[in-house]
Amino acid sequence: SPLIKALRRECGTLFNSFSFSLSPSLLICLALCQEELRELREQPIDPQAEQEIIDSIEEVYFSSDSFDMVQHELEKLPPELNLQELEEYRDKLKRQQAAVSKKVADLILEKQPAYVKELERVTALQTNLQLAAVICTNARRQLSVAKEGFTEASLGLLANQRRRQLLTGLLKSLRTIKTLQRTDVRLSEMLEEEDYPGAIQLCLECQKAEQLDVALSKTCKHFDVLHYTKVQLAYTLLGKTQTAMDQLHMHFTQAIHNTVFQVVLGYVELCAGNADTKFQKMQYKDLCTHITLDSYIPCLTDLCKALWEVMLSYHRTMQWHEEQDKQENTGKSLTSWWWIRSYVKKKLEHGLTRIWQDVQLKVKAYILGTDMSNFKYDDFIVVLDVISRLMQVGEEFCGSKSEVLQESIKRQSINYFKNYHRARLEELRMFLENETWELCPVKSNFNIAQLHEFKFMGQCRSPSVSPSKQAASSAATPTQEELSLFQQYVQEGNPFEMHIEHKEEETEDVLASNGYESDELEKSVYQDYDSDSDVPEELKQDYVDEQTGDAPLKSVSRETMRSKRKSDYNLNKTNAPILTNTTLNVIRLVGKYMQMMNILKPIAFDVIHCVSQLFDYYLYAVYTFFGRNDMYESSGLGLISSRLRTTLNRIQESLIDMNAGVHGPAEDRKEKVPSPHLSQMVVLTNSGTLYGLAQRVVATESLVFLAEQFESLQSHLDTMMPAAKKPFLQQFYSQTVSTASELRKPIYWIVAAKAIDYEQMLLMMAGVKWDIREIMSQHNVYVDVLLKEFEQFNKRLGDVSRHVRIPLPVSNVLWEHCIRLANRTLVEGYANVKKCSNEGRALMQLDFQQFLMKLEKLTDLRPIPDKEFVETYIKAYYLTENDMEQFIKNHREYSMKQLANLVNVCLGSHINKKARQKLLAAIDDIDRPKR
Repeated sequence: SPLIKALRRECGTLFNSFSFSLSPSLLICLALCQEELRELREQPIDPQAEQEIIDSIEEVYFSSDSFDMVQHELEKLPPELNLQELEEYRDKLKRQQAAVSKKVADLILEKQPAYVKELERVTALQTNLQLAAVICTNARRQLSVAKEGFTEASLGLLANQRRRQLLTGLLKSLRTIKTLQRTDVRLSEMLEEEDYPGAIQLCLECQKAEQLDVALSKTCKHFDVLHYTKVQLAYTLLGKTQTAMDQLHMHFTQAIHNTVFQVVLGYVELCAGNADTKFQKMQYKDLCTHITLDSYIPCLTDLCKALWEVMLSYHRTMQWHEEQDKQENTGKSLTSWWWIRSYVKKKLEHGLTRIWQDVQLKVKAYILGTDMSNFKYDDFIVVLDVISRLMQVGEEFCGSKSEVLQESIKRQSINYFKNYHRARLEELRMFLENETWELCPVKSNFNIAQLHEFKFMGQCRSPSVSPSKQAASSAATPTQEELSLFQQYVQEGNPFEMHIEHKEEETEDVLASNGYESDELEKSVYQDYDSDSDVPEELKQDYVDEQTGDAPLKSVSRETMRSKRKSDYNLNKTNAPILTNTTLNVIRLVGKYMQMMNILKPIAFDVIHCVSQLFDYYLYAVYTFFGRNDMYESSGLGLISSRLRTTLNRIQESLIDMNAGVHGPAEDRKEKVPSPHLSQMVVLTNSGTLYGLAQRVVATESLVFLAEQFESLQSHLDTMMPAAKKPFLQQFYSQTVSTASELRKPIYWIVAAKAIDYEQMLLMMAGVKWDIREIMSQHNVYVDVLLKEFEQFNKRLGDVSRHVRIPLPVSNVLWEHCIRLANRTLVEGYANVKKCSNEGRALMQLDFQQFLMKLEKLTDLRPIPDKEFVETYIKAYYLTENDMEQFIKNHREYSMKQLANLVNVCLGSHINKKARQKLLAAIDDIDRPKR
């Protein structure tokens, strides 16, 4: 009848439940095997297409091992080769090779279980043999002691006692099995006798035992001391304490799997927005790939919360057993009770590592299930923060370094950071090309420590500790800081809930996703750091919001602007740093990079390398916009040092894509950035603005300021850099960062070369008569014209300084360039003289002395550059033949034309034609190696 069939079915189910409860290790092995087989089945295959490809392989390939396939293919080549046909044939061979490799791999995987099983047996045998060898050695060494200390009777008693304990445990299991068998037989008999009430009563008794196992499983998610105490007491009364431990670990493993599956499934179904049940049949690993970007962080947080509850329950379970050990029940047999306690303790301790390993694998599958390369920066930092907190939990839980989590998050971080950095370089190029190089006013005491991006540096956080804990601990008492997470949240709360609350409180630290967008809700970077209670009101108004927006939140006070209009290049007071919005954005970006590096040290070198590229590109852009000029080589002033030239060449070769728009290798284009172009709004050809001096000053000095900030970060970066990679950091600072100030010379030289009309001076000098016969007391007019040019230059410097502060090093470089060019123009003018007397040379000296006297009133630069260059050339006119020859060899700073002119002008006065030929030949010898 249907009733009899239902009862038989129920009895069979109960019998299976009891048999499984007695063999938990068997169940675990079966579960692992099923998981492994399931992963093999999940690999996508197309057997028919694969077999067709294999069948298309020529039979000769299967002939013998000595078959020379290369020779065979070469002999098949036609006399006339066609590249397209060859590539198609090569692709065919590659597909055949891939199909054969896949087939071989499948065969290997098919035999893998047998191989693994045999390998485990061999390993176990090797271990047992080594152990046996050690035992035998020790046994032989201590044989005489054993004979004296023990008798055969005492050894026999110990062996019998051990055998008795083992047989007692076995007897209990056999009795349980026998009881189950009898129960099954008795149920069948009662059903045949139609004793249905008795059969039902027997089933109910069995169900009560099953309910005890269900009660045990409930402690895995929410541990309750009273509930767990009752369950353990029940198992003790049944004599199944060991069985309870085995079942408990199985329940914890199942709880981890069920928990993570349900959390992820809930978010997947929520985002899918339909009642499709296909997700419930998916494997957890596949389910993780359906998480959307918007739900990724909430799901990860809930996942960690749920796993924390499971681990906390296991932690409290261990605490309960430790307390029970202290309150040992002395009524039991001492030997029996000690053996059971030892078994429980070892089982629980071993379970710590197993449970944490399960947690890591589940979170790893979740981390790698989504491509994070397009995450916003702040979202990715949150992910790193959560995983960092989880790794801290693992370290406190079982002392693990969480290698599985570290490797998975490292893979995602490197992948994310490469894409993020590439996008940031492109945006930096865009900002540089749209930069008008206007001053971005900030406070005079501005430094990067005031920016939100560098707030983490003041907390001195260890990379192994999550940012949320650091922020929380800064406000905590010393006692709270010393407590572990399990001690803090043993009764209530969750460390991952605190993380979310912390993020909500720190809204001012939530930055724009790309480091360049303006955030209207973001507060001033100085609000929390810069106490200005003792600063006068007019200085408090000297402020502009230095966020990445285009307009300040406050207007600059008139008093401040009036003070800024004063000529500043004499520098008698402290001034605000010169920087632009782009400079500020680069600094912010460096702070973001360092935050990521601080959380995840394994990618420190990759991040620092990208940080160096930000500086490289900024330096290269400033040089390209304002410093590149073909007239450097002919100036003879050594404007670009060999170190700076090497740095610029390195940047151009490694970072700049000189073939932008031209098809090239994809990898090269991915690693490089097109060379930036100066904005059309920046005019550098207007003499009224001193050829864009204000923009040149802002660009160059912002680069110098950026270099100073990098210098201040060197020690922090050095502590993060792996020891093997530290030479890279040292070279970056010595070869690149330190060269920033060297760009002043080539950039400002262009202004100096155009600001004063040196050609006009040459023309005026050409009209002067130098072969006079009397000593003159009045200097020539060209000196006054030149000085007038310098006065006008000084006035225009003052005009520019009303808009942009000209620092002292800048004004010194400008004056040095102008004076050097003027002095070299003087020498060139004197070298153009066809005839010159001693009185004419005296007039040259008079002109130069007049120039120096007036010039020293215009500038504080001392000593006057190239003063000796002019004086030495004028005095060389009086040298004898031998001295002149020595002068030519020693003074290579003069051009061949200038040296030849000295010889020619001196002809007839104190140098004859023969000496002239000799000296000209000496000049030619010097010039020959240069040709």
